Amino acid sequence: MEIVFTRVETEEEIVVLARLASEIWKDYFVLVITNEQIDYMLDKFQSVQAITEQITKQGYEYYFMNVNGSSIGYLCIKQEEGKLFLSKFYIHKDHRGKGYASQAMELLVNLCKNRKLGTIWLTVNRYNDATIAIYEKKGFKTVRTQVVDIGNGFVMDDNIMEKVIVLE
Repeated sequence: MEIVFTRVETEEEIVVLARLASEIWKDYFVLVITNEQIDYMLDKFQSVQAITEQITKQGYEYYFMNVNGSSIGYLCIKQEEGKLFLSKFYIHKDHRGKGYASQAMELLVNLCKNRKLGTIWLTVNRYNDATIAIYEKKGFKTVRTQVVDIGNGFVMDDNIMEKVIVLE
């Protein structure tokens, strides 16, 4: 099935996005981090206020991933210093394994080519083996690790992964 990407721009869309983020994160991340950290991170990074700030003041672009008119996931990118930062990339559990991640990756590669960006980079929890394996299958390589204090006694213990984009 074909996926349609629509840019998140309005206040109403941001509210829908924050709700979708909460549903996906609470289902998925419980396997990797505590419920307390999930709630803290949702408030800090994926609340209506946080998303609004990221879009209006920090240069982030959010996109819904839509199939048959329904949002099945979302991604968030930021262009910086000749690279594309893939900040968020989440698909609802009911829609995983259907090729949507591959279609999204195709979109990201095309964005890089159109914007003359030679690399996509991301962070992923270094204990999230399933997701790391997917990124490796898509051509990403771990270039380093980092531990970032995000406040409230929580840290993000991540791999930094990169995928080189061949620009024609």
